[in-house]
Order: sequence, then structure tokens, then C-alpha cells
Amino acid sequence: MPSDFSEYLDLQLHSSRLCLRVPDEDLLPVIHDYLLRNRLFLEPWTPRVRAEFYSAAFQHKKWQQEQIQMLQKRFFKLWIFARSDTRQQQALGQVSLTNIVWGAFRSCFLGYSIDANATGQGYATEAIEATVRFAFKQLKLHRIEANIMPRNLPSIRVVQKLGFVCDGTSPKYLKINGVWEDHQHYVTRNLELE
Repeated sequence: MPSDFSEYLDLQLHSSRLCLRVPDEDLLPVIHDYLLRNRLFLEPWTPRVRAEFYSAAFQHKKWQQEQIQMLQKRFFKLWIFARSDTRQQQALGQVSLTNIVWGAFRSCFLGYSIDANATGQGYATEAIEATVRFAFKQLKLHRIEANIMPRNLPSIRVVQKLGFVCDGTSPKYLKINGVWEDHQHYVTRNLELE
């Protein structure tokens, strides 16, 4: 197990149709474009943010903070591209492992989003599957939890296809788009560590 995630700063994972990569500074314009393109589409499923969130300057600062968290082994994010997009000019989405806790817990939260024009094509399933495999095989995490609003049926279908099991529901768990929303806890475990 590495002492930090520096060896993964240029990581790329590949699946049959996708390339997932850790973002470097050169990718920031592509990320910014993704966020602007999907602002209204993602709004019902995400916490409210100030308008400055969508500025290039804010995204640069956010990327720097995420790099620090990654080096501290508390955070891991991959941006999703079609393998046919060899110059990686249009992101299809992102997958993140957040609040990584080590020691006896070895657990994290899973977050993800997919471009409005790329939904329903299996990209989220494919990208999450590759990320979970990496988290279990390389990072040796034991547990990954995705918290999903009960009305977000497409996201629930994605994690269920990958073997995540609902561990219960927490009322008013997260404030999403200004409203305290119930969330179901979908969990998968690394059976090789049990």
C-alpha cells in the first residue's frame, strides 16, 4: 500500500468503451466545459453552490485542493472519456471516492455524475465498475458506500447492477439543491479482504 497516492496522479483506467483518468491541470478547461454544459441537468441531484463555483478560477482552486486530498489518501477522482475521444476533449462524467478512511475501517463514499447527453448508455455502470475494481485491488479498500435519493431510480439501478446492496435509509441525510433529502445507503464490500 503506497504511503500516498502520488503514484496515481497520472493514472488511466480502461474499460471496453471508456478511458478514466486522474485530472491534471491541462484537463481543467474540459472539466469546466462539462460543468457548464450539465449545470441544469445535475442541479436536482447535487448540493447548491454559489455562482462562482462555475468559474474557471474556482475550478482551478478546487482542483488544487483535490490534489492535496489525493496526496493525503483521502480522495480519488477520475474523469470519464470515450476511448474513441483520443484527445480527451469532451468528458462524459466523473467518478470519485471521497472521505477515505483507513485503519480498521478502510472505507469511502462513492460519487459520480454523467453528462446529460450520455445517460442511459451504460457509461456510469462501466466507469464505476472499473473504479471499484481499482479501489479493491490496488487501494485495498474494504467498503464503498453510495448514498442515493430514493427517487433517483437511474442511479439506484446502476449500483444494483454492480452488486451494491441497500444497507438502510437515513431521513433528511443530505441537503440537496436546498432541501434536506432522504438517502438510501448502497454498499459493496471487498470480499477478498474478509
